[in-house]
Amino acid sequence: MKQIRRFIASGFLLTVSALIMRSINVSFSAYVSREAGAEAMGVFSLIMSVFGFALTVATSGINLAVTRMVSEALGQGDEALIHKSMKKCTAYCLFFSLFSAFALFFLSDFIGDSVLHDQRTIRPLKILAFSLPFISLTSAYNGYFSAVRRVYKNTFYSVSEQLIKIFFTVKLFELFIYKGIEFACIALVSADLISEFSAFLISGTMYLFDKKRYSRTNECKHSDKEIKNKLLSISLPVAFSTYFRSSLLTLEHILIPKCLTASGLARSAALASYGTLHSMVMPIVLFPLAVLSSFAGLLIPELAEAKIKKRRAAVQYIAKRTFQFSFIFSFFISGILICFSQELGMIIYKSTEASHYIKLLAPLVPIMYLDSATDAMLKGLGAQVYSMNVNIIDALLSIFLVIILLPRYGMTGYVITIYITELVNFTLSFFKLLIITKLDIKIAKTLLSPAFSIITASFFVKSVFSFAEIPLNGNESIIIKCLMILAIYMILIRITKGISKNDAAWLKNIFFIKRYSEDRCEDCRDARKCSARLLQERLKSIQKY
Repeated sequence: MKQIRRFIASGFLLTVSALIMRSINVSFSAYVSREAGAEAMGVFSLIMSVFGFALTVATSGINLAVTRMVSEALGQGDEALIHKSMKKCTAYCLFFSLFSAFALFFLSDFIGDSVLHDQRTIRPLKILAFSLPFISLTSAYNGYFSAVRRVYKNTFYSVSEQLIKIFFTVKLFELFIYKGIEFACIALVSADLISEFSAFLISGTMYLFDKKRYSRTNECKHSDKEIKNKLLSISLPVAFSTYFRSSLLTLEHILIPKCLTASGLARSAALASYGTLHSMVMPIVLFPLAVLSSFAGLLIPELAEAKIKKRRAAVQYIAKRTFQFSFIFSFFISGILICFSQELGMIIYKSTEASHYIKLLAPLVPIMYLDSATDAMLKGLGAQVYSMNVNIIDALLSIFLVIILLPRYGMTGYVITIYITELVNFTLSFFKLLIITKLDIKIAKTLLSPAFSIITASFFVKSVFSFAEIPLNGNESIIIKCLMILAIYMILIRITKGISKNDAAWLKNIFFIKRYSEDRCEDCRDARKCSARLLQERLKSIQKY
């Protein structure tokens, strides 16, 4: 239970920081879209799609490799192996990131003229090339801090990075925004470069101090060749499959404006619609995913350690709890986005188009969120190659659908594409995880209960407010309605057995609401099964706290 509490505490810290950063990012995106316009956001999205491939090459699976290798070294109690692994990983980062940086810098003219067909993208791409080595090394340090369970350090440099990025973006916007879209993009990428360099300095400094915890009193039992082979066996399969998938995603994002133009839209309108969906709507839809992503990232070292120690029951336990609470959380978010899509789009972006796309994508939220958690668990269990193969299938299918649907149906065709690819991706990943863990999922408890509860709660609250005249402004109304939906949703989840008595007791135990004797087995956590002696011990403990 102590390990679970540590996991929850780390996840909570990451969640708070991620929500803060995503709140800042959403507000920041709203500011940028108002200042630069939807077309500028579309051009910037094109730039970042190309940069995304260069970034994939620069990192080449290093984050997962560091997390897995350091976690396994800790599981073996070999401190010297941690140091040797990190040295190899650092050299790996420098090799791939410098290669990617030089390639992006010298190919920017060709990419801007012949691939993107927009010269406004050339100079921003050249500036972004300088950030690749910093991002790659920071990714390695991120994996290290996740593996040693000191995620608060990731939180610190991430928050610092975002604050630095926003400060310099605002300052650079004041200098360049009046010069047009190209200079708006230059301001954005220059702020990115400064913030990534700052994140590297902060995370690198913390790593240098943190590694002193491991004294290297023992001799490493593994040779340099063994460590190198281990690194390459984890990172390269992920890297090569990621290269392929990233190149497909880049191709998809290049094709989207072209196919939208073929549907009858002007180039500027196509870029504006593309920018609205990718740079404005998706941050809103994926904003709450910060909660699941924080815990999902922590699952990788936990599952890797459980697997290396052959603790099959622990693997099943983690997977079961992850699915249960991910379903509960994702259905609630989906219901909120459906109910308040109009208000969110207008309050944040002053855009009815953004509201429309939020409502269209909201029903897909449970699949998107569960897919993220499933991918993290597959990586922790060593099935990262399978996960990447599924992502490649996803990207290939997406390109095919973009070419077929967008010229005929425009942006509606792209929304259909997102639905089909997300469903295929999740289905393949989900059933693979079930095969690996041999987990028995109870459909009524994990799926039907939250679906029924959110539909009922949302309908009830919307009906009450539609008939009652309550003098509230837009923001107050949304907050009160969300809180009411949440309260009713949790009551219905409890009534429909989405959270059983044992689940509730488990949650209370984690958060110190009730304390249980350490000598009780997992199946006897229900307070009604306690002996009189154990009940007395628990009551004394409650009084103590």
